[in-house]
Amino acid sequence: MAVHDDCKLKFLELKAKRTHRFIVFKIEEKQKQVIVEKLGEPTESYEDFTKCLPADECRYAVYDFDFLTAENVPKSRIFFIAWSPDTSRIRSKMIYASSKDRFKRELDGIQVELQATDPTEMGLDVFKSRAN
Repeated sequence: MAVHDDCKLKFLELKAKRTHRFIVFKIEEKQKQVIVEKLGEPTESYEDFTKCLPADECRYAVYDFDFLTAENVPKSRIFFIAWSPDTSRIRSKMIYASSKDRFKRELDGIQVELQATDPTEMGLDVFKSRAN
C-alpha cells in the first residue's frame, strides 16, 4: 500500500506548525494508496472531528488533543485512530488492518494509538485517560 506524499506533509504541518486540529485519511482501493480525505482547522472541535468519520467505512485519523495535566499544565498529545466500524465491509476492514502498521511508520511523532469500532471507544473520556 503506497502512502501519498500529501499524507506525510500534512502530518508534519499538524505536528510542527499545529496548522490542523485533525487529519482523516482514506485508502483509495483502486490506486492502492492512502490519501488525505479531510483536514480540520485548529479551531475545530472534537465533535467536528467525529462527524468526519463515516458510520460504515474504515478510516485512519490523527487528532491533536490538548489537555491539562493534574498540575494544570497545558499539554498536547498526537493520537492515531484506526476507525473500523462493525458495519463496514469485511474486505475494507482487512485492507485497513493489514496496512495500518506500515502507514503509521510513515507518520513519525504519533504518541497514542486507539483502535475504535464505535464512537464510545474513542470518546473524550478515553482520550483524557490515554493522554496522561
